[in-house]
Amino acid sequence: MPALIRRALADASDAPGYPLTAGTPALRAAIAGWLARSCGASGELGVLPTIGSKELVAWLPTLLGVGPGDTVVIPSVCYPTYEVGVLLAGGTVVRSDSLTAVGPARVKLVWVNSPSNPTGRVLPAEHLRKVVDWARERGAVVASDECYLALGWETRPVSVLDDAVTGGDYTGVLAVHSLSKRSNLAGYRAGFVGGDPALIGELLAVRKHAGMILPAPVQAAMIAALGDETHVDEQRERYAARRDTLRTALVKAGFEITHSEAGLYLWATRGEECWQTVDWLAERGILAAPGAFYGPAAAQQVRIALTATDERVAAAVTRLTT
Repeated sequence: MPALIRRALADASDAPGYPLTAGTPALRAAIAGWLARSCGASGELGVLPTIGSKELVAWLPTLLGVGPGDTVVIPSVCYPTYEVGVLLAGGTVVRSDSLTAVGPARVKLVWVNSPSNPTGRVLPAEHLRKVVDWARERGAVVASDECYLALGWETRPVSVLDDAVTGGDYTGVLAVHSLSKRSNLAGYRAGFVGGDPALIGELLAVRKHAGMILPAPVQAAMIAALGDETHVDEQRERYAARRDTLRTALVKAGFEITHSEAGLYLWATRGEECWQTVDWLAERGILAAPGAFYGPAAAQQVRIALTATDERVAAAVTRLTT
């Protein structure tokens, strides 16, 4: 844990009153400033802190009023909570990376995830712009999960809020962010969403009544985290070193790595059913997530994380190459 963030949390621990669901003015300013600097957003943004990003991913369809008869488009290979959130709301899920193939369904929400979990794929600005244009023609909301935005390796990830995508017009657009990866704050449940001020206002109105409030000490910690890039650079160096050694070892062991140009994972295959690969790795004391968790299209892939300690990653490399 970065020391300056821990200090900010401790200094704000005398917090007997209810915190603001909207976030303190200082936190809202910190979020807006970070989105302008890191996401290329020049327009007037609505911003809102969230209890990590996962709760927003799970509840956004419900908060937006998705219900029976409504369709939500999610990536063909993606984090399972996108689908779970739609099912909780009673909507219909369509897995598709090509919006032209969606058909005449009543689409209310389109999820994009770049950099992707699990694949590490990065969507270019041109692709994101087409998604936004397509959704606006149909009155749908675009929600872009950008939790790995700071972890580009082979390319620079682009936010949906970037002027190259929206030109400062955030109508119908939301960008979801987390400090779990960037600042190692998974245990703090520190996330936020930015974008269309009208949509953010609607989310705030509902979240006030639902008790979706970020604790005041965590809000203070977020301000410290968003105002400092030194700890982010140190975190990136840590992950980059693990990525280089682990990727080299996997390739030598006969794996093919696809995408993986950003994020915290290597998307790997041995050209066989994913459960066979999981077993092969488990026999060597290495745990990986089967691609089947992320969608039918990933039946031959596994997700290998860079989040173990340096010592554990080194042990895995030894087991792969011995």
